[in-house]
Amino acid sequence: MLTVLSGLGLMFSLIIAVGAQNVFVLRQGLRREHVLPVVLICAASDATLVLVGTAGLGYLVGELPWLITAARWLGGISLVVYGAFAARRAWKAGGEALVAEPAGDGGRDDRMPASGGTVTMTRSRLAPVILATLAFTWLNPNVYLDTVLLIGGIAATHGDERWLYASGAIIASITWFFALGFGARHLGRWLRTHRAWRILDTAIAVLLVIMGIGLVLPVFTG
Repeated sequence: MLTVLSGLGLMFSLIIAVGAQNVFVLRQGLRREHVLPVVLICAASDATLVLVGTAGLGYLVGELPWLITAARWLGGISLVVYGAFAARRAWKAGGEALVAEPAGDGGRDDRMPASGGTVTMTRSRLAPVILATLAFTWLNPNVYLDTVLLIGGIAATHGDERWLYASGAIIASITWFFALGFGARHLGRWLRTHRAWRILDTAIAVLLVIMGIGLVLPVFTG
């Protein structure tokens, strides 16, 4: 049990930090849009990478540093592109609806009225959301560093109990993404106007661009 709790604690300490993936999951949760597929993809991806790292791929990645460099470029470009999309949403916030109300993920349909400046529902298609989720997850080198190298490497030090350590990390990942995605809806009362969503998307755009640049900088400074 202590081994499981150790894996759970380390994963929580890594995953709770603000990152592009968490920002994306939070936004989907706030919109109440395709939340279940998003959190399932994130949790399943983390579980896969933890298991692969525990099985020994962390050593291979450590021996081939160009893999991390390639991931940094792909991840950095992707974050800047999605940051531009967020900036575009913020720019157009006054002219289009942004908030998806709870109807598509099994929730009750209590959408808010469009009067008084309140935003109404415009749901995105599932396919682009899935592609974005995969990009935020698999093109982020920090995910590999945290799950494959760090979690996998530490799990290896537990010998025969390494899979118990990995299971603790996986439980933490599942718990976090479900809490973040489905818990975000309780913040909806503060995001009922276009102005609120414009501020949120502006902050997201700035954060994603900064993260994208931050991912690529080590390639030049390292």
